[in-house]
Amino acid sequence: MEELVIRDADVVDGSGEPSYRADVVVDRGRIVSVVKEAADAGCQRPTARRELDAGGLVLAPGFIDMHAHSDLALLRDPDHSAKAAQGVTLEVLGQDGLSYAPVDDRTLGEVRRAIAGWNGPGDDIDFDWRSVGEYLDRLDRGIAVNAAYLIPQGTVRALVMGWEDRAATPGELDRMRRLVAEGMEQGAVGMSSGLTYTPGMYAQDSELTELCRVVASYGGYYCPHHRSYGAGALEAYEEMVALTREAGCPLHLAHATMNFGVNKGRAPELLALLDEALEAGADISLDTYPYTPGCTTLVALLPSWASEGGPEEVLRRLADEGTAERIRHHLEVTGSDGCHGVPVEWETIEISGTGDPALGAYVGRTVLESARARGESPWAVARGLLLKDRLAPTILQHVGHEENVRAIMRHRVHTGGSDGILRGAKPHPRAYGTFPHYLGRYVRELGVLSLEECVAHLTSRPAARLRLADRGLVREGYRADLVLFDPATVAAGSTFARPRTPPTGIPHVLVDGRFVIEDGRRTDELAGRAVRGTSR
Repeated sequence: MEELVIRDADVVDGSGEPSYRADVVVDRGRIVSVVKEAADAGCQRPTARRELDAGGLVLAPGFIDMHAHSDLALLRDPDHSAKAAQGVTLEVLGQDGLSYAPVDDRTLGEVRRAIAGWNGPGDDIDFDWRSVGEYLDRLDRGIAVNAAYLIPQGTVRALVMGWEDRAATPGELDRMRRLVAEGMEQGAVGMSSGLTYTPGMYAQDSELTELCRVVASYGGYYCPHHRSYGAGALEAYEEMVALTREAGCPLHLAHATMNFGVNKGRAPELLALLDEALEAGADISLDTYPYTPGCTTLVALLPSWASEGGPEEVLRRLADEGTAERIRHHLEVTGSDGCHGVPVEWETIEISGTGDPALGAYVGRTVLESARARGESPWAVARGLLLKDRLAPTILQHVGHEENVRAIMRHRVHTGGSDGILRGAKPHPRAYGTFPHYLGRYVRELGVLSLEECVAHLTSRPAARLRLADRGLVREGYRADLVLFDPATVAAGSTFARPRTPPTGIPHVLVDGRFVIEDGRRTDELAGRAVRGTSR
């Protein structure tokens, strides 16, 4: 007898087609049968060792977070309710060109310092891996939800070239190609870049194109955080489209927003650009989070020249009065490339977390508010924080536009991604609320998407981009990664004031047929594993 029958569920199967009522039977991690309208048809109803009454609940495929920063959180926190409670059953890690494999001892230390604001310093982690395959093997020991991995181009560049702002030599480019090929062979699903983060931003388009050719040869995709989301955003999108078309590589645009005042109301221009490319045969998808503010590290705003050489060089430059004044001028007057070519507006930069708890008084305040309270200039506050906290502060950047958010999420190649940074005293609520916020706010309350459309955006579309033939739909033979939610009450509990509040209306989540959320509570199951690319 099979393990579980989910009885009388309103199945929204991920295809975008209308829902239907069915009994769904699960056994040994897979969906073994879907019996539609069983009660009304008067036919023999399936039985199993356990029966779950799903009357009034929607049964959907588990949600796929296409842009996650849980690279260490999955290892540090077996509970991982931040994502599991949202109905997320698969996260894509290795984002924005910086993560922890492939590395050597030097590069690992540098990367840990560079992205401590995203993932913490990692002092509580046993970094017993160096290659992509070894990292995926570490995930296979048991994690809360499944995870796929993108090769981080910035980390690859740091491993081969350090943190220098120069073109790669032919020998260095060959070594980077080999590292990308090895990562794809070991199970990565593609490659990411952070083209406003060092050292990835130092790569010329020709270098990126060659690496994308390698990714494409293994059936992967390229996921760039492109060179600007502010001034020059449309040109940056055009650059990525042209680059990947030349390389013959599928393109997935990370957190595809149109931010800052210069881009208010300009989402239709972005969508027209994408439609033209799609009609010409380009393979493009994108992800967004359903909020207006962004989230990153404070050090990321600095001009690229200030970050050349790695984290210790950044601290040295900040400590030097003359160099610090040059940095300030680029930030406040010229428009730093780290701040997307737009002069920084300190009233939009809210400190969301610090590495040192003693600096907690800054959290929840904008830099401008702290400056006024202390009788200092905003730059003095920002510079002091970076030095005292050794580049660890994270920020919310209040620069988005609601009309752009809504327009982009309607697009036919849109998928969902939280871009969720889980660290800090006051993280962005998207880390804990992205997927129920889509369902509660943008489906039920605003009607921006129908329920069936939204579920497809969060399930089958990302599964197709990841080339996962047995995930993303409620179908016989598919993996039993499933979520049950109440469409009348599902909502994000997280807010900017209380960002770690769990969602409501999601009583059950299954990973590989095992309950990781049951009756609204996290179980002790570690059912997740690494999901390797099809090239392996």
